[in-house]
Amino acid sequence: MILFSFFGSLMLAGIVAYLFEKWGWTHNGIVPSILIAFGAVLVLYFLRSLFHLSFGSPGIDAILGASAALILIPTEAAQRRRTRKRDRRR
Repeated sequence: MILFSFFGSLMLAGIVAYLFEKWGWTHNGIVPSILIAFGAVLVLYFLRSLFHLSFGSPGIDAILGASAALILIPTEAAQRRRTRKRDRRR
C-alpha cells in the first residue's frame, strides 16, 4: 500500500505540472515543471513518512506540494531571461 501511495503521488505531481504548463500558469517547459513537481512531492512524501506531517491524504499532499512548488519557482524571471536571449540573437 505504501508504494501505491508513493507512485500515485508522483503521478498526480506529473498531471498537476502538465496542467499548469498547458493552462499557462508557468513558463518553465513541461519537463522542468514535472521535475520541479516531483521534487516537491518527494519532500512532502518523506516529511509524511518520517515525521507524520501532512495536509491530509497523500493525494492532497501531492496536489498541494506540486502546486506550491510550481507557483513559488520564479517563472516570470525565466521567461524574461529567454526573451532577452532571443532578442540578442536577432
